[in-house]
Amino acid sequence: MAAFDADAYVAAEFAEHAAVQRATPDVVRAPLLRLVEACAMSITAGGKILLFGNGGSAGDAQHLATELTVRYQRDRDPIAAIALTTDTSALTAIGNDMGLEQLFARQVRALGRKGDVAIGITTSGRSTNVLAGLAAARELGMVAAAFGGGAGGDLPGLADPLILVPSTTTARIQEMHITIGQILCGALERRLGLV
Repeated sequence: MAAFDADAYVAAEFAEHAAVQRATPDVVRAPLLRLVEACAMSITAGGKILLFGNGGSAGDAQHLATELTVRYQRDRDPIAAIALTTDTSALTAIGNDMGLEQLFARQVRALGRKGDVAIGITTSGRSTNVLAGLAAARELGMVAAAFGGGAGGDLPGLADPLILVPSTTTARIQEMHITIGQILCGALERRLGLV
């Protein structure tokens, strides 16, 4: 077995990250601006933002919901946001009784209202429970938005605005998702005149 060259590995990871970071702004700017506006319109009308995803994307959903409900950079009024990945009783009951594919759709139907914004986060664009959650959001008249990567898997035609990171590497997509999500939080605070 060849010896592992840690230095070369680290350098290659940073180089790939930098390349994706350079390519992302031009690709995501237009849909991100539309998402900021959709979220602002929803919050101004008394609506809320529902975020959901699996694994690392579940962590991103929770992170971003917290930035919105608590604060991003400075103290300000809260922004209504809920991560659908935190209620262990609901998650286990839905998974057990209805199947994991209904994990988010059931919660969207219970908590979402017309005019709310649903943001599904999936690096592959093929997570069946995220897709079902977005489909439920559309049925309710919510904005069904998503963060994805590459060609988007099954998200094109379902999610709009659709923010696709120009990469097929899961780690690079996740790195950009949290960056884009934090930009969304900061822009939304300013768009709503809260800071």
